[in-house]
Amino acid sequence: MELGTRRLVDRYFTAFGVASILLMAASLAVLLGPIVREGAGAYVFRGTIEFRRMIFEEFGRGDETALAAERARAAEARRPVYAMLEAFRAEMAAMPPDRREQYRPAFHELEGELRRLLGPPPGADEGVLPRQNYGQTRWDRALAACHDVLYSTEWRPSPAGGMMERTFRPRAEQFRGTALEPLFAHVEAHAEEMLRPEWTFYWRFLTDEPVDTHIFGGIWPEVLGTIYLTLGAMLFAVPMGVIAAIYLVEYARESLMLSLLRTCISTLAGVPSIVFGLFGLAFFINTLHVSPSKSVLAGSLTLALLVLPTIIRASEEAIRAVPKTYREAALSLGASKWRMVATVVLPAALPGILTSIVLSMGRAAGETAPIIFTAAVSVGHALHPGQVFTNPTPALPWNIYNLATEHEAAEQIRHVQFGMVLTLVALVLVLNTTAIVLRARIAKKLKG
Repeated sequence: MELGTRRLVDRYFTAFGVASILLMAASLAVLLGPIVREGAGAYVFRGTIEFRRMIFEEFGRGDETALAAERARAAEARRPVYAMLEAFRAEMAAMPPDRREQYRPAFHELEGELRRLLGPPPGADEGVLPRQNYGQTRWDRALAACHDVLYSTEWRPSPAGGMMERTFRPRAEQFRGTALEPLFAHVEAHAEEMLRPEWTFYWRFLTDEPVDTHIFGGIWPEVLGTIYLTLGAMLFAVPMGVIAAIYLVEYARESLMLSLLRTCISTLAGVPSIVFGLFGLAFFINTLHVSPSKSVLAGSLTLALLVLPTIIRASEEAIRAVPKTYREAALSLGASKWRMVATVVLPAALPGILTSIVLSMGRAAGETAPIIFTAAVSVGHALHPGQVFTNPTPALPWNIYNLATEHEAAEQIRHVQFGMVLTLVALVLVLNTTAIVLRARIAKKLKG
């Protein structure tokens, strides 16, 4: 190839390389941008007086005197609302029965929306669920609830035909000429005074227990469960994977059986993760009975099998990449084969082995299918280390899916879902960064 042609080809390859990097960075920004933006909302948001009351009553944190004074100011702003409700009840009692029945459904719906916005009215009985005892704890959700107070939702045929379309009708029109008519203007004008939003940095979202199936509180059980499962999987997979790689490279003789074994290992790396989950349920729980039912132990063993082929193949390549002269020098000095492997080959291959651990750790932390059948539950408390052998645990991957698709209030807790996603990404990043830093230090030490 001529020099000019070679330079032109080099420029094209450089241009394609830079374009690929920029495209990858743009894709990453598009993917992570919404996660970071929405997930940060679980930690930093405008919390209302209801949020501060919930934190004090459920977790015992906060200044009781300051909270009482703030609640008194909020109650003063809410008093006209409850006064108008009582006035309308008295007005409705004096109405003819047919007119009273006409107002009753709309009035009950309005009471429910006001309770969802402000919490139970003074003197009301406590609800069975914590969510029934508090109004909106976040200002963004309060604005949505305030809209539902001001407008009723109606479905009407689309002018173009076909599907129904949603419309919003001002509730003030439904109560025109009654004692409730001024209520809607008061709610719209004094919403901030009634809920008193303040910017809040809720870092304890990471360490608080969830309350009322994640309506309130944090995600600590899910974070701890993910750490247990990831570290447990590495605890089982790394020794087995490295030992298997040492055997395949240093001790096994080339044969048809060895080629078949390597083919099986490569095939296992491509098996869908749901198959590992079913296998873990059938083998570890139903056959070996490592635990009475789902448990962190069973889930860790299943995840270990999932990442084992990756660790074996990557470790095998790292060991094979060690120069043959290292082995010859050690053996010529009188070292036994095992001593040569343990003191010369393994240290030299350690950066490559740690790379396989980094890749496997990230995959184990983010897998959902294998732990559905073996370890994960939707609701649970944070486990003590001694409970991991017999108890299941909440975990970030499974709970993200569960909260986004099966939770009865999925729309109201989007911030929790995105907060879990952001936390999972950050957790995997921290685990991988730790392993990468450790690998770099070991490589630097080996180079002298």
